[in-house]
Amino acid sequence: MSTSTLQSQYSQVMDTIRSRPTNAALTSTAVAAVALFTAWVVSDFHAWKSFGTGGTPPTWSGYWGMTKLRVGRMLSGDDLSDASGLSSAAGPSYLDADAVPVRAGPRPPIVSRTMPQRQVPYGAGVVAPGVADRTATLPATFAARYPDILDVRPSRTEGYSSDGIYARESLPTVNAECGRQKFIGTEVAHVHPADGSLHVWLSEPDAKTVVEKGWAQRFPLAFIPKGWVMVYAPRTMEEVDVVEGIIKAGVAWVSGVTTVLT
Repeated sequence: MSTSTLQSQYSQVMDTIRSRPTNAALTSTAVAAVALFTAWVVSDFHAWKSFGTGGTPPTWSGYWGMTKLRVGRMLSGDDLSDASGLSSAAGPSYLDADAVPVRAGPRPPIVSRTMPQRQVPYGAGVVAPGVADRTATLPATFAARYPDILDVRPSRTEGYSSDGIYARESLPTVNAECGRQKFIGTEVAHVHPADGSLHVWLSEPDAKTVVEKGWAQRFPLAFIPKGWVMVYAPRTMEEVDVVEGIIKAGVAWVSGVTTVLT
């Protein structure tokens, strides 16, 4: 439902209120408030579904569950761009922190809904030609580059709505954490078609690096590993190169095969 439609509905309700006796004004105002709130909820529900629900069932039940998380996040005051809760000593690191550049410009604004975790899509002219297509094909690119290590299949963490990069479960080196994280399994990363951002599973020290350098933010749910981060959509080919390096670090962390970094 568009803003103009909501404004039209509001004007109609207010005209009705003005035409009634004064003693009915309060009741009418309450009715108007309820009507407007209901219209906003319906609009928000459809916007949520159209943007991708991040694996949450695209139903009213799923929406209310997401809304509870959303309200909880608003009340918590937790800044997901704050890396202080991540430890540099909580495991191996596959990124050279000194070689990771600081991301240029401010962090992109984030969609207010907790699930799915998304950034607001960039405006026209922000993303260089070819960048969006290259980003969208990263899962296929990595699977083709490392066929003995990786494969591509629908991402469980995205409700099977986009392709995910997975480490092959038959690898003897696969991270033992994968067996303890049933929801993520051996998934390394996936791309969000609606905005071009990604989720990537990194070691905690590497997650700290990319959050501190402005490339990512933490995931909002506490039961998900701390290394599972949302990487912002790249805007230039040089930024895609950085994102590829981040994914390589994720491949090394999940698969246990460190030669992918060479």
